[in-house]
Amino acid sequence: MRLIDLSHPLANDTPPFPGDPSVEIKALESTDQTGPEERTSLNCGLVSLPIHCGTHMDAPFHFYADRPTIDQNPLDWCTGPAALLDIFDQPIIDAPQLAPFSPQLADHRHVIIHTGWYHRWRQPDYFTAHPVLTADAAQLLVDAGTRLVGVDFPSIDRPPHEAHLVLLGHDLLIVENLTNLAAINQPTFEFTAIPLAVVGRDGSPVRAIARVHS
Repeated sequence: MRLIDLSHPLANDTPPFPGDPSVEIKALESTDQTGPEERTSLNCGLVSLPIHCGTHMDAPFHFYADRPTIDQNPLDWCTGPAALLDIFDQPIIDAPQLAPFSPQLADHRHVIIHTGWYHRWRQPDYFTAHPVLTADAAQLLVDAGTRLVGVDFPSIDRPPHEAHLVLLGHDLLIVENLTNLAAINQPTFEFTAIPLAVVGRDGSPVRAIARVHS
């Protein structure tokens, strides 16, 4: 088996969602410093970032106050066999675009949608012109028994967030800002995206990986 990293790196210049604070990663202590007795210090840092920055997971609580927070979601929903759906050149992904994949949806609880949009990471239109799922497409995924859906663009929809409302209203998990999906190069694979156990919150950064046959 081979591991493929599907996560964008986090750095001070990682673009946040428009309107969110910037990422801040800084050193609290460094081995470049010395202590009172001229001993070498340790390396220790601080990370501050919006939850929905970079590759991250949305919990149902993101849109519903009475739904599970990220620390309450079952970990077995965050890993397992996944179907990779190649859907290119479709600015609006509706149920008809998903219908041809019905056999894969029936056999896999994890669905990853590959549009190639991640190639536009850091481009001016990355957050403004990305593909979106419709409410009907989201309902098709719910009806197919999907537990987690991942996409390679910054948000699964735009206001009024109809796809978010359908998916999170049925307690599905959403992973956004995946990258490097072309490297998977097979229709099914093992997907893992483990969130931090951030108590009472709406999501978490994740390190998403694919396990594929060499």
